[in-house]
Amino acid sequence: MSGNNLELEANVFNSVVGFREAVTKKEEMESNGSNFKEQKGLVRRTINSLHPKRLRLRVKNIRIDTPSTKTLVMVSVDGKNLPPFQAGQYINLFVSLSGVSTARPYSISSSPTDLSSYELTIKRAEGGFVSPYLLDDVEMDQVFESTGPMGSFHHNPLFHGFDLVFIAGGSGIAPAMSMLKAMLASSEPFRYHIIYSNSYENDVIFIDELRDLAAAHDRFLLTEFLSRETSTEYKGYRGRLSLPVLQTLLPNAPSKMYYVCGPTPFNEHCAQLLSELGVKSGRILIESNGPPKMPERMPAWPKSVLPEDEVTIKVGNNSFQAKVGEPLLNSLERNGCFTENACRSGECSLCRVKLKSGEVFSPPEAKIRKSDKKFGWIHSCVAFPTTDIEIQL
Repeated sequence: MSGNNLELEANVFNSVVGFREAVTKKEEMESNGSNFKEQKGLVRRTINSLHPKRLRLRVKNIRIDTPSTKTLVMVSVDGKNLPPFQAGQYINLFVSLSGVSTARPYSISSSPTDLSSYELTIKRAEGGFVSPYLLDDVEMDQVFESTGPMGSFHHNPLFHGFDLVFIAGGSGIAPAMSMLKAMLASSEPFRYHIIYSNSYENDVIFIDELRDLAAAHDRFLLTEFLSRETSTEYKGYRGRLSLPVLQTLLPNAPSKMYYVCGPTPFNEHCAQLLSELGVKSGRILIESNGPPKMPERMPAWPKSVLPEDEVTIKVGNNSFQAKVGEPLLNSLERNGCFTENACRSGECSLCRVKLKSGEVFSPPEAKIRKSDKKFGWIHSCVAFPTTDIEIQL
């Protein structure tokens, strides 16, 4: 290798952050007679500390936010700081209820700049299984197991820029609040607009804090929508989000980056409106809050099938009855069949199972790869069995 090439190679390596420090550390250890045995496993231990598969969390505080919502302040059982996360990410919280082991993903609503705790803001789901327990029965100092932080629903400065709009519906404000706190603590030139839609005026999560922050910071704008009854003092928009109103609120709409989080119909409505505004799909990031509540209303649902119909699910030598309108993953858990899961909204693919026979309805939010479709793999968290089926875990 020529001298010029050697010099170029040295310059390249020296430009790598941490390279010179690593070389210096290696030379220091060699001079002390080290055989580097003490370094064995260091990379793996470091990765596990930053991205653990499981955490043990203790409930330090329970805050009542609205009549339907509480925030659980969770700290590490060992008293150490929790792993870092990106604003917008979630953890999967494991619970055992009535002999059923299950889990639910909850976005972290606290700031990623404070790792002393994770705040999980939980809204009561009508007819829900887990949320009533977390809201009504959980006590201080109770211990839970969870995954580490995960999810791709977060700001990427390289691709998303700094002119950002978050459209939140109901409890979809949780990741928006985490992003807001992170951005207000940043020196970057963010412009952040939250468009926040709710049903009832007395059930709007974080509303006082959001209004105070909007009044105190020029680069943060808050726009409120209420779809149900409002008082005469309410000064926001009434009704659902509509194209004419968004055209007024979002000048130069295609140039901004959008985050959408709420119930599935809300997300679909927002995506359609943004498309009509000329926003490309690559500038819209959507986080679903679980499977669709009424899959039978979706266009591809088989018309002859009712959500209350029952079918037979066969898993190995076991079989059980399940309702068509219940996600397959929920049915599996109720009957003692466990499969790894996280997002419960069709994105992460951890809950994949192989469909050996029968038919299931998978909504558009089930991001199933072409190879999975070819070989019969489905995402059980958003798969609805429309006939008797046999699956392989």
